[in-house]
Amino acid sequence: MSLKRNTVWNLAGTGLPFLLGAVTIPYLVKHIGVEAFGILTLVWALIGYFSLFDFGLGRALTQQVASCLTSNDQSRVPHLVKSGLIFTAVAGIFGGFILAILSGELGHNWLKVSLSLQEDTARCLLIAALGIPLTTVTTGLRGVLEAYEDFKGVNLLRIGLGAANFGLPALSVMFFGPSLTLIVITLIVTRLIVLGAHVLMMNRKVPKGWIKSKSSTKDVKGLLSFGIWMTVSNIISPLMVTADRFVISAILGASAVAYYTVPFEVLIRVLVVPAALTSALFPRLASKIRDDIAEANILYRNSIKIVAAVLLPTCLIIAIGSYWGISLWLGKDFAEKSWIIVSVMSLGLLLNGIAFVPFAAVQAAGDAKITARLHIFELLIYVPLLFLFLHLFGLIGAAIVWVIRVGLDLVLLLIFAKKSLTR
Repeated sequence: MSLKRNTVWNLAGTGLPFLLGAVTIPYLVKHIGVEAFGILTLVWALIGYFSLFDFGLGRALTQQVASCLTSNDQSRVPHLVKSGLIFTAVAGIFGGFILAILSGELGHNWLKVSLSLQEDTARCLLIAALGIPLTTVTTGLRGVLEAYEDFKGVNLLRIGLGAANFGLPALSVMFFGPSLTLIVITLIVTRLIVLGAHVLMMNRKVPKGWIKSKSSTKDVKGLLSFGIWMTVSNIISPLMVTADRFVISAILGASAVAYYTVPFEVLIRVLVVPAALTSALFPRLASKIRDDIAEANILYRNSIKIVAAVLLPTCLIIAIGSYWGISLWLGKDFAEKSWIIVSVMSLGLLLNGIAFVPFAAVQAAGDAKITARLHIFELLIYVPLLFLFLHLFGLIGAAIVWVIRVGLDLVLLLIFAKKSLTR
């Protein structure tokens, strides 16, 4: 299968929904208010973050199923799939239970939400807890499909989910008014539908009878030996991406969150390019490292060159045109509070985007332990700096610390990827 074609599908899966978001985000900010929209971004972040309760089995399934297909050990695939999906379902229910318990405290105390929105926020977080097991199981199903390199099917579903994430909140406001509760309900229903579609697509790939196959403790242990370290990364990496907005809310108030998260959510979409490439690259590298290390090195080096060539001019344009772009999109008042944040983050985008490639290489080699340990090290540096810079410099301080963190991440990943590919 063509790596280039798979990358294009990944770009479409992530990029096309964002085009809808570019239209609906200003509409939502206008009609539900800056603070309520800030809360909605927190709900989006929590649903995504609590998907860590798949314990890395989505990526582990991709890595191990791809290896089985390469070594013609396809008879093991049904057992791997069933074992992995059962575990992700149970773990997702546990994660949803935790969010449900925390929803009251988050809504009423920890997030410093205005009194008029506290009850609605707590209720939304409770409803969002239902989405956690749906998300973890979907992640496992997606991992299986990616092992078969069915990136067309995966991304058609991703387009649908992404469009719903941006479009349904706007439709809900349009027809039922600015109710956060109704907005979140529509998002959960969508995730249930998308999960069902993933099951139907996977049934076309995995050998028939996988549902009746025996789940194996040995298979779960094998998946977890890779996935548990992925879980550490899945806990810490999203935490370092999303923690800043929660810390901002706690220190500066929920009303300040939108001025940081809206430009951040826009900018992070630029990373669809390295994300699309490395998602397609991962199963290919996992198989090539096993039987053709020279070809794996060529794929790795070419991928870094492509990502750098695309992101460097893109990030320069973003840095130079940040004030004009935000003014045109969200107005001058919003731009005056956000443009400098965007300019600083443009450097972080370049560094973070390049880091996607060595990250994929290290994990494709089965070295998830290395990336997990790196993230632990980075977290110990990131959190104290985040609190310090927020107090000293306000919102811009959070952006500066993020750039420092992703720069350190890139340097360390390049070092360890070289070691993983020269065994």
